[in-house]
Amino acid sequence: MTRATRIREKLRWSNLYTFSCIRPSVLELEGGAHSLEGPGFSRIVYCNQPRVHRKKPLKYPSNYISTTKYNIFTFLPKAIFEQFRRVANLYFLLAAILSLTPVAPFSAVSMIAPLAFVVGLSMAKEALEDWRRFIQDMKVNSRKVCIHKGEGKFGYKQWQKIRVGDVVKVEKDQFFPADLLLLSSSYEDGICYVETMNLDGETNLKIKRSLEVTLPLGDDEDFKNFAGIIKCEDPNPNLYTFVGNFESDRQIFALDPSQILLRDSKLRNTTYVYGVVIFTGHDSKVMQNSTKSPSKRSRIEKKMDYIIYILFTLLVLISLISSIGFAVKTKFLMPDWWYLQPHNTTSLYDPTKPGLSGIFHLVTALILYGYLIPISLYVSIEVVKVLQAMFINQDIQMYDEETGNPAQARTSNLNEELGQVDTILSDKTGTLTCNQMDFLKCSIAGVSYGVVSSEVEMAAAKLMAGDLNEQNPENSNVSAQNRGTHDFWGKSGNDVAVSEIELENVITHKIGKPRKHPIKGFSFEDDRLMDGSWLNEPNAEVILLFFRILALCHTAIPESNEETGGFNYEAESPDEGAFLVAAREFGCEFCKRTQSSVFIRERYNMSGHPIEREFKILNLLEFSSKRKRMSVIVRDEDGQILLLCKGADSIIFDRLAKNGRVYEEDTSRQLNEYGEAGLRTLVLAYRKLEEPEYSAWNNEFLKAKTTIGPEREALLERVADMMEKDLILIGATAVEDKLQKGVPQCIDKLAQAGLKIWVLTGDKMETAINIGFACSLLRQGMKQIFISTMNAEALSQDPEKAVKENILMQITNASQMIKLEKDPHAAFALIIDGKTLSHALEDDMKLQFLSLAVDCASVICCRVSPRQKALVTRLVKEGTGKTTLAIGDGANDVGMIQEADIGVGISGVEGMQAVMASDFSIAQFRFLERLLVVHGHWCYKRIAQMVCYFFYKNIAFGLTLFYFEAYTGFSGQSVYDDWYMLLFNVILTSLPVISLGVFEQDVSSDVCLQFPALYQQGPRNVFFDWYRIIGWMANGLYASLIIFFLNINIFYDQAFRAGGQTADMAAVGTTMFTCIIWAVNCQIALTMSHFTWIQHLFVWGSIFTWYLFLVLYGMSSPIFSGNAFRILVEALAPAPIYWSITLVITAACNLPYLTHIAFQRSFNPMDHHVIQEIKYYKKDVKDQHMWTRERSKARQETKIGLTVRVEARIRQFKGKLAKKCSALTVQTGS
Repeated sequence: MTRATRIREKLRWSNLYTFSCIRPSVLELEGGAHSLEGPGFSRIVYCNQPRVHRKKPLKYPSNYISTTKYNIFTFLPKAIFEQFRRVANLYFLLAAILSLTPVAPFSAVSMIAPLAFVVGLSMAKEALEDWRRFIQDMKVNSRKVCIHKGEGKFGYKQWQKIRVGDVVKVEKDQFFPADLLLLSSSYEDGICYVETMNLDGETNLKIKRSLEVTLPLGDDEDFKNFAGIIKCEDPNPNLYTFVGNFESDRQIFALDPSQILLRDSKLRNTTYVYGVVIFTGHDSKVMQNSTKSPSKRSRIEKKMDYIIYILFTLLVLISLISSIGFAVKTKFLMPDWWYLQPHNTTSLYDPTKPGLSGIFHLVTALILYGYLIPISLYVSIEVVKVLQAMFINQDIQMYDEETGNPAQARTSNLNEELGQVDTILSDKTGTLTCNQMDFLKCSIAGVSYGVVSSEVEMAAAKLMAGDLNEQNPENSNVSAQNRGTHDFWGKSGNDVAVSEIELENVITHKIGKPRKHPIKGFSFEDDRLMDGSWLNEPNAEVILLFFRILALCHTAIPESNEETGGFNYEAESPDEGAFLVAAREFGCEFCKRTQSSVFIRERYNMSGHPIEREFKILNLLEFSSKRKRMSVIVRDEDGQILLLCKGADSIIFDRLAKNGRVYEEDTSRQLNEYGEAGLRTLVLAYRKLEEPEYSAWNNEFLKAKTTIGPEREALLERVADMMEKDLILIGATAVEDKLQKGVPQCIDKLAQAGLKIWVLTGDKMETAINIGFACSLLRQGMKQIFISTMNAEALSQDPEKAVKENILMQITNASQMIKLEKDPHAAFALIIDGKTLSHALEDDMKLQFLSLAVDCASVICCRVSPRQKALVTRLVKEGTGKTTLAIGDGANDVGMIQEADIGVGISGVEGMQAVMASDFSIAQFRFLERLLVVHGHWCYKRIAQMVCYFFYKNIAFGLTLFYFEAYTGFSGQSVYDDWYMLLFNVILTSLPVISLGVFEQDVSSDVCLQFPALYQQGPRNVFFDWYRIIGWMANGLYASLIIFFLNINIFYDQAFRAGGQTADMAAVGTTMFTCIIWAVNCQIALTMSHFTWIQHLFVWGSIFTWYLFLVLYGMSSPIFSGNAFRILVEALAPAPIYWSITLVITAACNLPYLTHIAFQRSFNPMDHHVIQEIKYYKKDVKDQHMWTRERSKARQETKIGLTVRVEARIRQFKGKLAKKCSALTVQTGS
């Protein structure tokens, strides 16, 4: 960048800004350098000497960042630990070790191989998912930035190679690669604009300023001999504080946050800046706010551990019974069994040492009955979850065509958690909104202009129209086009009676013609103001002044657009940009700014020719969250001094003169209408000043501006207040903070599904409240509870204690108010800022705060830091004990995404930090509806049914081993061939259960969305509560008893073959195993609600595979097949009893479940049973009235969302109508 470029950008903003850009003198800095003694202030940075910081004693970390769970050294130990946190794996590890001893009933390979396969597969999946995180990290680490290489030469380097002390040059619209000290910028006075949306969610640009001493460093060559020392605080997570000193030429200059550029914020409206690196990598403030990637486990998986404990207890119990029985038989009966040669045996079967023999047999029994604990359960779940994740990734309904981003399950461990979410904690900027402001409506001189409806109005109207059409089908022929262009809430006084009678008919005539070429930031339509038509309005002079305020009251810079011939505006906030675009479209174009003047080109005036006017900028009192207003004092071409002001209505209305309230009543009513439509509003006012009055005030203002000391800001505020009074109201603006597509409808559906939604944002309170209205988290009539911090410094000797007591009192009073509320339709919203939240999250108050928040319909936390987001998430997660989901798109959301049970990242425009830390990523917030209500519901039910079925079949199979061993004198003999047992879980019953976990659907995706209340089956844990688990276990116990005792009793005393031979153990064992295969596969077929050819293939194919195996196994050599040689072909198949036993036992095993499900569907059906029956009999097509009635009932009771908003509106209209009818009745009677 040459010096010439810098000269062109010679606006000295520090001369204009009142509060943000004051640079104290060097003398003050020398005397006021920060004291940096004590712990926490050991950081020393040698500027332009990066090599110094690579060696001890400094040795600061590199700029490399990692969000992975593992690295090359920690993968094996950590991944193995993760696998053996699972109780079943721990048991099978012990069993595998014991299988190496002589007491094992099976070979060591048959125990070790399945364990190695299961653990290895799970570790491979973990490695693959972490590798994807590593690739995302490398994309960030490989970004390039211009860095000083020495001798005044700059070149590009990867972010990961940046070191503390490096001088970097960041260009417009680039992210800062590390935490930097601003040295200079393309503006002469070292000002730059920074967008921190990625850190705190704020869309307004922040102004940063360099020290006076570093201003001369304007070009690359100037850094050839640059040197300096920075002494500052150690790395910490505080985004809004910084304490340090800069030493240069034996002078010390104090540093504060206004000179610090934080990693992941973006340079805006500034061509370039130079900065020196202070904190790198994980020392940077944004990374200090993040936490290590946590290891998350679903609630079902945690509960599975308890079931494993129960089964393990059962295993130990029956093993003890078996070993005691064996010891008793060894001592008392074995001496009489001469054929076993009891006097010539080992210690395993020694009648003289029955206790020792019993202990050895205990080990044998623990291994033998190990089939009670299903080792293949975990690997089957892993396979199912990976396939479920593939379906999520490939869901075309969650693919965003604009960005090309599909949904992505970044970890498949938590699929079923998606179906159990109770509370969603959402970021605002970039998650709910797309950070685009559209000028939509305005009120000028008490008249409302603008006929285009906001997204909220259109969504609510569509909903209401749908309700009316369902009640009155004849109205359904109204065109969709008209529906989209009505003005829903904005009715004139003359129309009120009609609209009340018609319940505010949703179709109204659209004024004006549709615009063919939409303009970004300007969606306003009204022929009364467009194309100079405002000149014919009765208040044309007021309208012109309104346009001039839009064009003059700002801090933007115009940039000529060569393509269009017009101007683009570099504004501090999207609101300002929208106002300037609106002014331009209305014919009042801001075209030029100098150090002292603003030029606007007025296209429409009485002369009929465009006129360029110059307005001298005398003072600028900029906007801040505390002031909630902005003013500019200008002198027009006639010498008239004007104060032009815009701000929040609550602030401006208090400052109006008596003669300035002419339009107050009308404007207030219209502001309420705009607010109900979810629009952001600002009020515009002005004041004429006389020269003497202005001169006197300006002298006071200059004194306050040059004051040195802590009272300076208070003085400036007081002087500004003196001027910003006696205002004359002009009108108001209504800007739509564009929500992401489908956000209101998504929130409405999630609320109907019974989910609670909290908004956690770093943005200011007013903006958050506006978005709350736009999303229908807030609505008119909802009682808002504000918890705020009072200023107790002057009121108490212990301000901290007084503040906490005051906050606690506010929380207590609010909780009491909610309890005493008797109106069933009353709804409460809790709104709290970050400063207050820091106290509310302390241990002695957080439970009371949580109790209040849970009682409220919606919760909005404003001005919260990333760490506070994580702390709130932790409080909700641990305090309620329910599943939480956090969703965000920026680096400031990483903490809460990692802290929540489920983290969802928005793969939007701004960075990938949230996505890299997330468990699932989606391109738009609206896809969360399908992710939870459809995939979450399916995955939860599939996994729950799959796990219950797994325990059922293993209990049914494993207990038959125990019964047979007891039947044979606790001999340790297995009734089944070793190959049968090996194939039971691996092949013969694995594929049907996997098909259940992957393809099962109780209802279709469309029905899930039409009946959102079905989702509550997950949070209520309907399919995996202890009642259902114990029921399935009892079913397995019953099946095992039927299979064993029916087989034994039938075969016991009758001939098996035609020749009169009885059945041997091989025949009995094979028949029992056949019954098990048929029983468990028919059971899973009865469990399934949704069949595809894949399920049929797997279920019936598994039974066919068993017979095929018997044939092939029987055909093998007797050395290999043993007693199973030709067992099916020669022994079992010719015997009718074999087939009849199979049929009888299969029917007997499944009869209780069939009876239960028939009774339940007939007398106590669940929600999905009713829907399945309606769909089966096609009642949704044949009986629309019933279908509509059932849909209306399939909503959880909620106080938020579009539907509730419309219902509240209808109740309001009905109430007014009832009053009017009663009044008419009284008049008629009288």
